[in-house]
Parts: sequence; C-alpha cells; structure tokens
Amino acid sequence: MSEPAPRRIAITGAPGAGKSTLLHALGDRGWLVVPEAARTILQRPGGMELRADDPDGFAMAMLEMDRAAFEAVQPGQTVIFDRGFCDIVAFLRIEGRAAMPEVDAACRKLRFDCVLRAPAWKDIYRQDAERIQTWEQAVESDRQNLQAWRDYGYVPVDLPLADVEERVRAVEALLNR
Repeated sequence: MSEPAPRRIAITGAPGAGKSTLLHALGDRGWLVVPEAARTILQRPGGMELRADDPDGFAMAMLEMDRAAFEAVQPGQTVIFDRGFCDIVAFLRIEGRAAMPEVDAACRKLRFDCVLRAPAWKDIYRQDAERIQTWEQAVESDRQNLQAWRDYGYVPVDLPLADVEERVRAVEALLNR
C-alpha cells in the first residue's frame, strides 16, 4: 500500500480580505499552514525597496520561498498556503510585466489540489506597513489573482464574507470531505 499523497491548498484573493487571519485560526486548530511569502519578504530589511525597485527580483524571491514550502510537504500531509504561484503571476501583471519562465513553469508543474478565494471585502480592508494598496487597487489585485488562477486551469472556491469562525468551518467542511 502506498503512502497517501500530500494535499496542498492555496488561499488567494484580495489584499486585506482576511486570508492571514483565517490561516492563523486554521493553524490554531492544528492545520499546517504556510504564511504569505510576499509579506515575509516585505518585513525584511530592504523588502519594500525590492518590491518597488525590482519587481522581477521580488517575484523570484516569492517563487523561491513558495517553491521550498511546496516541495517540503510530506506524503499524507495537508498544508494550507497563504497564496500560491499564480498570485506571483498576478503581481507581475499588475506591475505591467510578464511572468518569467520559472514562474510560469511553477504554475504549470507544481499544482495545488484546491484553491480558495477570499474576495475583496471593504468592511474589513485596512492598509498597513506592508499592505500599501488603496481599496481600488486591492479590488484590482483580487481580479488579477482570480484571473491568473483561472488562466492556469484552476476553479477557485469563494469563501463567505463572514467572521473568521464561519470561514474556518467552511474551509474544514471542504477539506474534511
């Protein structure tokens, strides 16, 4: 009997739509979670400058972090990621850039089993030190993220616009089938 395959779940969507809050709550309930690579990079010294001055370099840094986490998933594990490879494509499109071959290859070859989407949600949207987009830019980012995932053959499942506990129940209902 072979080991069960790993399951990799991505949560995509608008900036400030509650993805990180949801991931923290899922982690508190025992799910394995991977934080957003972009935010991790932005919090490092020089991270904001990298994003502003070298979008391709920022994209490659996200790709390296995301690929390492993706490849570290063990057989039988379910791991929930705050964003995924297609979000890098969306970032590059917003910056007016094409996806580099390495990013495109990751989107095609390193496949997630399920993609959940946190739609733009104005009632909870707040800017912070790393989330620098206006509300309008956050809505456009959500649109670009959704399109990028669809372009790579995914059908994201929308999460409800609801408190974190209801969102946790929705995710668990999907994953425990």
